[in-house]
Amino acid sequence: MSDTAEPTVACRTAATTTSLDASVSNGLTVRSQNRIEHYSRAIQRSGSCLRISYSSPVTPTQSSRRAVFRRIANISYYDWPAYTATPLYDRSSTGGLEEDVRVLATVWFDHDAHDSIAEFVAHWPLAYVAFDAHDRYSESTTYDMETLFRGFLLKELHGWEHETALRSYLKNHPSLRECLGFETVPDQSTLWRSWHRRFTAELRSTVETAVRTILIKAQNADVAVPREPERHLPSHGDEEDESNLDEQAVLDEAATVTDHVSHVVFPAFSLHRGDSCEIHENAFWDLQTYLGLRERLAANEGARSFVYESTRNRTPLGHSHREHIRDLSIPQTREMYRQAVNRLLDEVAETEQFFRAGIVAIDITEADPFTGDRTGYEDEIIGTKEKTDEYAYQWATVQLVGNVVPIVLDARPVRKGESRLEIVEDLLDSAKEMVHVDNVLMDREFDSQHVLEMLSQRGLSYVVPKRMQTSEKAQAKRLLQREQDRYETDRKLHLGKNEWHETTLIYRRKENSEHDDHRQYSVFMTNTGSGFLTEYGYRWEIESGYRSIKRFMAATTSKNFGLRFFYFAFACLLYSIWRAVDLLVQVELTGEYEHSPIVTADNTLTLLKKETGIG
Repeated sequence: MSDTAEPTVACRTAATTTSLDASVSNGLTVRSQNRIEHYSRAIQRSGSCLRISYSSPVTPTQSSRRAVFRRIANISYYDWPAYTATPLYDRSSTGGLEEDVRVLATVWFDHDAHDSIAEFVAHWPLAYVAFDAHDRYSESTTYDMETLFRGFLLKELHGWEHETALRSYLKNHPSLRECLGFETVPDQSTLWRSWHRRFTAELRSTVETAVRTILIKAQNADVAVPREPERHLPSHGDEEDESNLDEQAVLDEAATVTDHVSHVVFPAFSLHRGDSCEIHENAFWDLQTYLGLRERLAANEGARSFVYESTRNRTPLGHSHREHIRDLSIPQTREMYRQAVNRLLDEVAETEQFFRAGIVAIDITEADPFTGDRTGYEDEIIGTKEKTDEYAYQWATVQLVGNVVPIVLDARPVRKGESRLEIVEDLLDSAKEMVHVDNVLMDREFDSQHVLEMLSQRGLSYVVPKRMQTSEKAQAKRLLQREQDRYETDRKLHLGKNEWHETTLIYRRKENSEHDDHRQYSVFMTNTGSGFLTEYGYRWEIESGYRSIKRFMAATTSKNFGLRFFYFAFACLLYSIWRAVDLLVQVELTGEYEHSPIVTADNTLTLLKKETGIG
């Protein structure tokens, strides 16, 4: 939208604009059809505009807005407004308002009729927000707080430094100005005083946070934005993210938190030895952590170095360490892992920044190719996922993804002959004992119709890329000829015995593809709307996480399956501890959680090396 083009706006009359209070008090958070009806009522009663039509051929309608809230109502891990779902927020809580804009913008911009950030600002329902708590003026004023809030959103979205630019914009766009609630054009001094003196610092910060969220969500949905949003993407590496926080303060807090977490988590592990052993069991977890601290360090070499770096009088030798680990069965290792992760989840769940529900990703990773003799181990050293002539150990995981801390909930080995259905059911059963699962993301190796049917039978939504067969390739070619970027169609997948699984195929054209044929397209299967394709982007966290996990693994040439799996599982635990410690440190120092770590993996491992299992 240009600064000069005048939008055509149809505004509500005062008689038809009412508060959301009634719909909130009547049960806005109730699920199922009642919840959907209340959301629909909310969209009818909120905002001051029915339409803001720029040059775009599509604009928000009552139907499109209802579709947005219908989707929010149908997704159990979305709660809007946030204050109705948790006692942590009330109507004046800026934290709840920031959560609301994240939820609403995520769904809003994914609708085909919503292609303008100004329209979002005008249609964002705000009647329920108690702005009075953030109004430092006591006398009567010309402009109410909600109107000014929308105006300053517009100013920050464009990145204007001075109020004069906002005033000029409102003057040149009278229809939009009326839609936002400005009956007259405010002068520059009024806007300046409103921002600097009337708004609290907390509310100003919320405007800035909301603007960043709107810009990112709009850009992710390919909606034009007036400026590039500042993104804090997770590095998932060992490089420390740039931060305004004092480095020593971060390390000091990380030391305290790591000490506490280690006391909580590591007691879940046991070697089941007798009480009279000369070497304390914690020394074995110390050594295992030490092996993860140094890349590609094997037990024998690590044990020799650990003698000099440990403060313990007695430490295990490499061969003794391996023997005790080999005595652990795979079910024992998994049970100890789950107990440790449950303890970890309980710790992070004490913060309001952790949401114990939502999206999980299931995936399989493989170790480095195995080049030795695998005779007698063919069921454990299996082929690679890419169907090459190489062989490797494979491990499957289920992990939290999305806007939560990326903790690996469970891990298991993959053996020859195991079906993908068996693997997914096993990991889902484990995950659902720890968190509430709504949506499952998987890679294309899980595009089995029986896996998809099982997920639907459990009431779970899924997004899975489909391997392109002859029919999909042909359809992609037709889309390419028509220069069509997106296409959606229903498909029935045969389950056998005249039974079918109904799914939806969504073709999406890749940006800047290196191919000039059907490979420009990806095909996804889902039992929900196309909006969930955006959430599939969360899956990349698993691949990034695997790189860190493998970096935490001790090196070994042993073929012992139990030992190999323990090394992988313990690396998953170290990774999860790192991410949990980072969340707790961020919350303690800033009161917020940004996905990008401020505590490095090396920081955490070094501190764990000192504190592992003591207590």
